[in-house]
Amino acid sequence: PVLLRRAMAFVEENAHRDIALADIAAHVYVTPRALQYMFRQRLDCTPMQYLRRVRLDRAHRELLDSSRASATVKQIASRWGFTHIGRFAIYYRETYGRSPHATLRG
Repeated sequence: PVLLRRAMAFVEENAHRDIALADIAAHVYVTPRALQYMFRQRLDCTPMQYLRRVRLDRAHRELLDSSRASATVKQIASRWGFTHIGRFAIYYRETYGRSPHATLRG
């Protein structure tokens, strides 16, 4: 569906910003509830879970491309909207099977 694609594009383009469910819904001119329903039906996740996935992917790519000399896990996590480093590490390990620190080391 067009509205879902627009919502996904908005999330991907704004993943580095502090966005909320209401921001995504407003961008595609639907209610937050309708947006949640669309994501659940088509992607089997909520819009905020999708945002987390996008942010984790971006953080993962940055960790792979960085070195300990140029960046820290905390800096990269913060840049992608993860303010709690412990929670970021848990999500990261669940998704990629290793710690963000191990990824940064190479």
